[in-house]
Amino acid sequence: MDPRLVIVGRPNVGKSTLFNRLARRKLALVHETPGVTRDRKEAQAALGDLRFTVVDTAGLEEAPPESLEARMKAQTERAIAEADLALLVIDARQGVTPADRHFARWLRGTGVPVVLAANKCDAADAESGLLEAYSLGLGEPVAISAAHGEGLADLYAAVARFLGPAAREAAPGAEAEEEGAEEAKPPRPVRLTVAGRPNVGKSTLVNRLLGEERMLTGPEPGITRDAIAVPFTFAGREMALVDTAGMRRRARVAKDLERMSVAETLRAIRLAEVVILVIDAGAIFEQQDLTIARMVAEEGRAMVIALNKWDLVEDRAAAVRRLRDALEASLPQLRGVAWVALSALTGDNVDELMPAVLAAHEVWNRRIPTPALNRWLADVQDRHPPPAPGGKPIQLRYATQVKTRPPTFAVFANKPELLPESYSRYLTNSLRQAFGLAGTPIRILPRRGKNPFARERRAKAKPGRKRPRAGRAGVTKM
Repeated sequence: MDPRLVIVGRPNVGKSTLFNRLARRKLALVHETPGVTRDRKEAQAALGDLRFTVVDTAGLEEAPPESLEARMKAQTERAIAEADLALLVIDARQGVTPADRHFARWLRGTGVPVVLAANKCDAADAESGLLEAYSLGLGEPVAISAAHGEGLADLYAAVARFLGPAAREAAPGAEAEEEGAEEAKPPRPVRLTVAGRPNVGKSTLVNRLLGEERMLTGPEPGITRDAIAVPFTFAGREMALVDTAGMRRRARVAKDLERMSVAETLRAIRLAEVVILVIDAGAIFEQQDLTIARMVAEEGRAMVIALNKWDLVEDRAAAVRRLRDALEASLPQLRGVAWVALSALTGDNVDELMPAVLAAHEVWNRRIPTPALNRWLADVQDRHPPPAPGGKPIQLRYATQVKTRPPTFAVFANKPELLPESYSRYLTNSLRQAFGLAGTPIRILPRRGKNPFARERRAKAKPGRKRPRAGRAGVTKM
């Protein structure tokens, strides 16, 4: 396991900017508003030849028990308990604050090694703050600018003192490259994104699946602001479980920070393989639920519906009817999508969710043999021939699956541009039924062209031209 470096500090000192710098990509939201980061965020990081896991944490603040800030601090404390090295970041422009002194004392009491980084040292007024940092009793501060990548060589030297051997072992070894030894690449984790409106229980469900209080939860709506990916194993399958910020209607999204959070959620949906859409069982398929579901279908992702807070529903039969009616009327493009009624808070029926997710993932990756597709195509045309605009019928000559994830099929026709949408829907519904593709988006691409096997069949059916026979005296008989 890679060594773990946990970045800590009070709000707005540049922890997430440094996290993105070490991860070498923008993974954490960065905004001038203090307290943007609330949950722990992890990534594989590199600093020179060192490889380690870097953890971004919420800003450390003193707060009353049971408050949101106190729960955020508890998340940071859990991260420190698992750390091999803590990186305390201060803002050199502001100098050392009482909060910096308080948390430096706290870190010294944890027994975890600490490196002190004075950030924003590219500013002209940062020198006095850098000198003041010595008073924290954490050794020589490392002057850096996370935003501009300055001071990383000094940071490397400080980190290597504590993580050097373990972090270099985690890096790709030179010996294996010289000997030409190649290890089999492990399969990529299945990427699951948990999405839904605010306060429907997404983070509570993620915690229940993980078996720990990994995500910050509470009665306050909109606690999750970032898309948080957490490694997860189920039935021997490696997964990346992504919790996301709640998505409100666009008209209600006013602040820049919320727009950034929604953009991260949309990105997580686009990168997902399966989306778990969490719906409040007490308010089934409000307009925003349908908007998110249609977005998942448009992006071509597999989907499973988690009907949460089922323990609070009194008339369950009526709730199931409302769900089925809404799916039939508003989501025909995901006909047959699986849904699981559960309670993330109590754990009731949560064990049925992941089998449904894996089943949806299998359908999303399914490939249909071409001969079976063309037998199906002939059969559907016999039962319901395509229309004949202008008296000239559209002929569907050949079908083949061109990709999976989602299942996508090319149907070659003499007049593909005239194939009506209603007939494409007929083909889609028939495909679902014939090949067990329930609940996954299906793409049908009409293409102009001929059956590629038609020429071969004509060649076999047409007798070959006979060679002329030679007559007597060299005269050729014609």
